[in-house]
Amino acid sequence: MKKWLAIMGFITILIVSACGPSNATDSGEIPAGNWDVISSEAEGSKVNLFMWGGDDGINRYIDDVVAPVLKEKNDIELNRVPIDTKEILQKLQTEKRAGKDKGTIDIVWINGENFKNAKENDLLAGPFTDKLPNFKKYYDTENQAFQYDFGTKTEGYEAPWGKVQFVFFYNSEKVENPPTSFDELKVFVKDHQGKFTYPDPADFTGNAFLRHLLYAKSDSDLAQSTFDEETAKEMGQGIWKELNEMEPYLWREGETYPSTLTDLDKLYGGEEVWMTMGYNEARAEHLIKDGVFPESTKSFVLNDVGSIGNTHFLAIPFNGPNKEGAMVVINELLSPEAQYEKLKPDYWGESSPISYEKLDEEWRNKFKGIDRGESVLEATVLEESFKGELDAAYVEWLKENWIREVAESQ
Repeated sequence: MKKWLAIMGFITILIVSACGPSNATDSGEIPAGNWDVISSEAEGSKVNLFMWGGDDGINRYIDDVVAPVLKEKNDIELNRVPIDTKEILQKLQTEKRAGKDKGTIDIVWINGENFKNAKENDLLAGPFTDKLPNFKKYYDTENQAFQYDFGTKTEGYEAPWGKVQFVFFYNSEKVENPPTSFDELKVFVKDHQGKFTYPDPADFTGNAFLRHLLYAKSDSDLAQSTFDEETAKEMGQGIWKELNEMEPYLWREGETYPSTLTDLDKLYGGEEVWMTMGYNEARAEHLIKDGVFPESTKSFVLNDVGSIGNTHFLAIPFNGPNKEGAMVVINELLSPEAQYEKLKPDYWGESSPISYEKLDEEWRNKFKGIDRGESVLEATVLEESFKGELDAAYVEWLKENWIREVAESQ
């Protein structure tokens, strides 16, 4: 009887093993098969894309544009899960500690300090970008913007999805001449009490506002240097002084700050404040179209400070249950078709990391022929004001020190 049970148990193990994906592993590795095999394995599957969900235009781009294409072309069901990236990493860390080899996250939208933390804690599968046909065909794979993410080497663990630059948006019916320098912004804030504020630096956009002030206090290109505590402290003295001087003139006299960019956008849309801000120079277009922002919305950058720009990416978790499906979805998101729709102001409107030089003439003309809208600055203005991202360590440093030096110093 025992011999019979042993035989049956062995047969059961063989059956279970045979039912699993032929190329996927539970060790965080990327499937080893060629692209035809990977595509075949992905067909008919479901892919969970975990991503920030605070922008309705971005959400509709995924749900209304990308998802139907994936269903038609690859018979893949794309499920968008709106969640903050830090919560995603916390979930993955918990699963890593618990030894959970099969999670629920197939793709994560990521960059900056979140990527650095995920990579250093072995929360990602990879490298995988060298297997993506669209990445190899349409992107400058040696571009430094793809090789590094806030100073951290990407090494193929994430694929470039888009690139953005930070700009300010303003109501041109309320603000006739927007500031062109940080000093002029301070004057505007004092002359129009309660009509300006910025998000809490725990929010990525609020933190970016502070990173621009770091550039204003530095004579060097911070993007080319690693984080230095003493240098940060020295620059920080001037930043905290400026912010504390501005605070009494902010919305609600600086007693509270919008928790997120979405909260600031609501204040702007309701004309409680006359300015908002954000990464993505074209994000106002769909908000104007949807009636969230006033039609008189325009944008500007501070010429003496510049406009920080960065690339954002897509990555696959170490315990992603459907790595083949994840790779097929990411490959589609990098395609000229998907990037073209993303560049149009109808939904998202952000710049594409695709290489125009690698496109054929028809696609190149289609990309260049897009009218991005009146609220979007000219490409030459954005190029001239571009500043590279700082080391990811500055993000956490600013967040922690702002609480002590500004929020708690009232």
